[in-house]
Amino acid sequence: MGDSSTPSVPPTSTGDNGKLSTLPQLHRYVTGHNAAGEAIVHTHNDFEWKAYDADQLSFSVAYTTSEFPPDLNGDADVATHDRVMASGALGLVNPHGTVLRCVDFAPGYACGMHRTQSLDYGIVLEGSVDMVLDSGESHVMKRGDVAVQRATQHQWVNRSKTEWARMMFVLQDCKPLTVGGEVFGEDLGTNSGLPPSGN
Repeated sequence: MGDSSTPSVPPTSTGDNGKLSTLPQLHRYVTGHNAAGEAIVHTHNDFEWKAYDADQLSFSVAYTTSEFPPDLNGDADVATHDRVMASGALGLVNPHGTVLRCVDFAPGYACGMHRTQSLDYGIVLEGSVDMVLDSGESHVMKRGDVAVQRATQHQWVNRSKTEWARMMFVLQDCKPLTVGGEVFGEDLGTNSGLPPSGN
């Protein structure tokens, strides 16, 4: 991946489905059933990426659900996911459902402090990422470490000057959170370009 003297941030890519980082492309396998009820791969494709924040942050949404429990009959969930993605209105959270999202962070990048109205599982796949909370707490997360974000104000920081970092997130809509009589809803902070989730 890059050397110790120069950042490994390539120019904006038009190939590789919009991937910006030097990290490997990822692939999605969606399973299903054939007419005999046997398991098959319904869909297989490369992750598709969208750049944010001057190409320092890149998102890929691998899958969404829009109800719980989801309806898999007749591939209803696949059709619903396709409609959600085609709408262009998906925020960080999908109301009444889930979002599986991969995020690449450029060397030295810190996203804005933000809160989602959701219960999130965030797993570090590549590199090291600092989880910074609005209380001032900061924790270094290494590959394989998991953050369970429970509608808290937080930011992600890649402190490496040369290497991209990658996390995978599962965001699940949650009921409105009240702490000390105050309701804490979504706060996108300085994350420009992201629509509100509407939950």
